[in-house]
Amino acid sequence: MDRREYLKQIALLTGAAVVGADFFLSGCSPNGKAGGFTNAQLALLNEIGETIIPATNTPGAKAAEVGKFMEVMVRDCYTTEQQNAFKAGMGSLEQASEKMNGKKFMESTATQRHDLLVSLEKEAKTYNASKEKDKPVHYYTMMKQLTLWGFFTSKTGMTETLRYLPIPGRYDGALPYAKGDKAWAE
Repeated sequence: MDRREYLKQIALLTGAAVVGADFFLSGCSPNGKAGGFTNAQLALLNEIGETIIPATNTPGAKAAEVGKFMEVMVRDCYTTEQQNAFKAGMGSLEQASEKMNGKKFMESTATQRHDLLVSLEKEAKTYNASKEKDKPVHYYTMMKQLTLWGFFTSKTGMTETLRYLPIPGRYDGALPYAKGDKAWAE
């Protein structure tokens, strides 16, 4: 018996072809919802990420395209309530920028963007400390966490920012560290 025929029989016997079929047909997204962000929203998320992790002598968050990462994570992994909070948060961020700087986030200077995100960080800490347990965290907290996760798990973050070894070596718990050394990524 060849392998394909064997797998077909296992699927028929166990019902694997039927169980979970809706999961695969829906694209692995919650409630089968698809969709994403516009190019303008992706650009905004990339700029927010770049403000959090700016390019220095290594690439920043924009080079790692954290906006696309955020889109996938929000679409595929967040609940509907979290998705709504995140998307509404992009609008709230723009409103906060207009209130604080008199212009949209994308039109603001790097210093104005930084100051806005610092104020949102403070707002998020207060909100998260007092929110109800079943409510999503503050939208800025989501954006910052996704930026860090997306950047440090990207090829750019792993190979150009962290100290990268494609083949892991032995564990050395007493490895000497000099100030300014990069962290390890294996």
